[in-house]
Amino acid sequence: MSNYIVGDVQGCFDELRLLLSCASFDPSKDTLWLTGDLIARGPKSLETLRFIKNLGNAARVVLGNHELHLLAVSIGVKKIEKKDKTSKILFSEDKQELLNWLRFQPLMAEHEEFIVCHAGISPQWTLSKARAAAREVEQQLQKQKSWPWLIKNMYTHTTQKVWSNTLSGIKHYCYTINAFTRMRFCYSNGELDMKHKHPPSEVRNKRLIPWFKIPWRQPLDKTILFGHWAGLDGYQDSNVIALDTGCVWGKTLTMLCWESKTFFAQNALNKQSKLINIKS
Repeated sequence: MSNYIVGDVQGCFDELRLLLSCASFDPSKDTLWLTGDLIARGPKSLETLRFIKNLGNAARVVLGNHELHLLAVSIGVKKIEKKDKTSKILFSEDKQELLNWLRFQPLMAEHEEFIVCHAGISPQWTLSKARAAAREVEQQLQKQKSWPWLIKNMYTHTTQKVWSNTLSGIKHYCYTINAFTRMRFCYSNGELDMKHKHPPSEVRNKRLIPWFKIPWRQPLDKTILFGHWAGLDGYQDSNVIALDTGCVWGKTLTMLCWESKTFFAQNALNKQSKLINIKS
């Protein structure tokens, strides 16, 4: 039995299938973990959603910002954007089933040795605090009466960038969503910056620090595997591994086999896949 963790698929369904074939992924005994943003911008978001959902217990998914945006579009909070290429989902016969399935996916998933999330974990959070914050938002998403309220207000409080133990209600939920699904850089005091998307070497504001390099970041005693930031180009250190390598932008879809510490990379546009061994 192996655990495979794959970066942002973003509708690159053909590349995902080739990647899984290259790794000989077997859903009867293996588990596929996904870092969120299964959908949007790529050509086959509907096929990707259906495939992952049908894997059942063999798939462990966390929500990304594109999944939350799809939920917002589904209730009219946001408009369908042509560039997202998700309209097929919203006009599919199984639309409601797929949307309900997404609402019940977590913001953070855990293995005994690693954590999977979309953007990262607030440097101010201990593991127990991260768990608690994630569960509170998930509970709101899973309630039929509260989830539209949460999604609507999520966009009216996107400026919630500073964590405090005194945060409550919608401000608490919005900070949690911002940290788990949108964060890239922080200031030295922990304030989130969600404007800059480029690699750290290309950001002129030297006050900005990648969230995982904040010197006082709380130790979690588990490796964090995340997506969201294609500009990191697969960065890794002893505590974090970035798995979004920009397949939807013409680069590669990357997957890690946790047990063997082997990376699999499938080039975009169905180019021949390749194996890359992790550096020790």
